Amino acid sequence: MPAVPRAVTVSPFEVSETTGAGEGFPGAFRLRKTDEYSSVFAFRRALRGQYLMLHYRPNGLEGARLGVVVAKRLAKRANVRNLVKRIVREQFRRNRATLPAVDMVMRLHAPVKAATRRMINEDVVRLLERLPR
Repeated sequence: MPAVPRAVTVSPFEVSETTGAGEGFPGAFRLRKTDEYSSVFAFRRALRGQYLMLHYRPNGLEGARLGVVVAKRLAKRANVRNLVKRIVREQFRRNRATLPAVDMVMRLHAPVKAATRRMINEDVVRLLERLPR
């Protein structure tokens, strides 16, 4: 049988890691290594919201990078931990163009049992707006 050529799909969210354009969340905008997280925590600058804390340090790069920490003792269920991480990443993607060049770690610091998605979204947006420019 002759091979049928496969269709190539192009996602509107694909982004070149060098240009930073688009709404994706490529590896260039993530904190991955333990040393990267440690350096942000060691810089000792943080903003506290109702549920989250935003730790940050200047990175000397072109744009902001994000790491997310959600402790199991504050969000017992995996689906709640994943929800918090998705909300934080989504708000970072939406606001990345306006953020200063910093490495930041969003860390859950209060239980989110009674929180709604809207409350967590608003908390993240407020923290990102308070970030020094």
